[in-house]
Amino acid sequence: MKIFLDSADINEIKTHQSSGFVDGVTTNPSLIAKSGRNIIETIAEICTLIDGPVSAEVTATDFETMLTEGKKLAAIAPNVAVKVPLTEVGLQTCRALADTGTKVNVTLCFTAGQALLAAKAGASFISPFVGRLDDIGKNGMGLIENICAIYANFDFDTKVLVASVRSTQHVIDAALLGADVVTLPPKILSSLYKHPLTDSGLEAFIADWKQTGQTIL
Repeated sequence: MKIFLDSADINEIKTHQSSGFVDGVTTNPSLIAKSGRNIIETIAEICTLIDGPVSAEVTATDFETMLTEGKKLAAIAPNVAVKVPLTEVGLQTCRALADTGTKVNVTLCFTAGQALLAAKAGASFISPFVGRLDDIGKNGMGLIENICAIYANFDFDTKVLVASVRSTQHVIDAALLGADVVTLPPKILSSLYKHPLTDSGLEAFIADWKQTGQTIL
């Protein structure tokens, strides 16, 4: 399973990119606004840091403007994946961009039916929001399970990109269900390293080693 970093913060991306675990980046208008930077400049800089897909989202809601924005974003770098909302217009834009070879990430997916339409529209990625479903008492991971099964039934090329991740358990569950990608806030990626037994075990090893008086170097 690939790991994308969900961030538009250049410093955060640089910090985690050096780990070797970051296979791509996802951004959205909220993350761009939080960064306080120009979207075109930000996406261009991220694309110089990351070899994998970098999702850049359109902000228009009508087809013509959405398509124009998508083309402009796609022209920034070869690894840009244009992000469009899962609306009728968004899927029309997805099809138009996909037909020209542009990678498209269809976002704000909340049902398996929506995911089916996105795959038929030529999406490179579908982004189901598991955390937001959990927030309203629905089964976010159940949606991932259903989408993975549908895509396997028909051998769709669309990759399942698990979004709105709120915990490390979401990451584990996504991997168990066979999702292709999970996009993580930096704090969740950092949390994957950690467990209290790892820390206490390391402390014990170090204490025992000091008692030997030895050195490896």
